[in-house]
Amino acid sequence: MICWQPKQNEFMSDPLKILFICSQNRWRSLTAEKMYAGFSGYTVRSAGTEANARIRVNEGHIGWADLIFVMEKNHKERLQDKFAEALRGKKVICLHIGDDYQFMNSNLQEVLKEKLKPHIAVP
Repeated sequence: MICWQPKQNEFMSDPLKILFICSQNRWRSLTAEKMYAGFSGYTVRSAGTEANARIRVNEGHIGWADLIFVMEKNHKERLQDKFAEALRGKKVICLHIGDDYQFMNSNLQEVLKEKLKPHIAVP
């Protein structure tokens, strides 16, 4: 398990840039983005790995992010296959959350909070 360890005073000067990734960027990653939007100390974005994703992940997203959360192992593999160079030195953490929820589902929000808790402060 990789835990984010901020540098001293990091949150006071620069917010942690978090990227949430799922397949379609319609339910899981978008819910996570909405949950963390405006949360002090974080700037968040979300994207998807599929061609028909709402917002498709690109190299710019990877370069922007300080910390990347993927919902499934195959998302991490797809990122590695397509953006290996851009991912060097990046922390990519798999949350192991299946595609079983719809956007802003209360159960999904609880699962996200529980899975993110070991890595970042939960709103």
